[in-house]
Amino acid sequence: MHLCPLCSSNQTQFYFEDKNRCYFQCSRCELVFVPEEQRLNAVSEKAHYDQHENDPDDQGYRHFLSRLSLPLLERIDSDTAGLDFGCGPGPALAHMLREAGHNIALYDIYYQPDTDVLEKTYDFVTATEVIEHLYDPKNIWSQWLNLVKPGGWIGIMTKQVIDLEAFSRWHYKNDPTHVCFFSRATFRYLAERDKLKLEFIGNDVVLLRKPH
Repeated sequence: MHLCPLCSSNQTQFYFEDKNRCYFQCSRCELVFVPEEQRLNAVSEKAHYDQHENDPDDQGYRHFLSRLSLPLLERIDSDTAGLDFGCGPGPALAHMLREAGHNIALYDIYYQPDTDVLEKTYDFVTATEVIEHLYDPKNIWSQWLNLVKPGGWIGIMTKQVIDLEAFSRWHYKNDPTHVCFFSRATFRYLAERDKLKLEFIGNDVVLLRKPH
């Protein structure tokens, strides 16, 4: 039996298998996940991340990130403090938000491992292409809720599960560092459970607001 790594339910079932891994789905929160024994170890995971090229000056990458930054900037006050969680080696989103006048702290388990920033609270937390990598999404999610002040925002960018047919031919699942796959139903479950205001922006951006 595989417990859901997000909501700890034991009501999980086989979902799909490809040549590399098996995938299970939780019947409570609908998360699709890779079982623990099929995940990469930390050394292999970081080696894969080291191949990423996230240049803050890359206009194409900035345009990609603007799908999150623009709607977030419309909803937050000027001169606020945020945390870019899982910023990677090239924190482009942080640069963009700083250019807009915000004070941005950085955290990444491999590239910005200063845990002091996790002892503070923020007006918003961003996580772009992060949540699908989490080995412990339950505790990280709780951490994000604690990091955000009342009335603050969590901004997430991740591609989302549609259905089994789409999943079977989905390139996103083929990245060996992607181990948790959220759907709109998963985010609705979290928003209802944690009393968050939920907004879907396009196909891959999610904004959640913590109550005052």
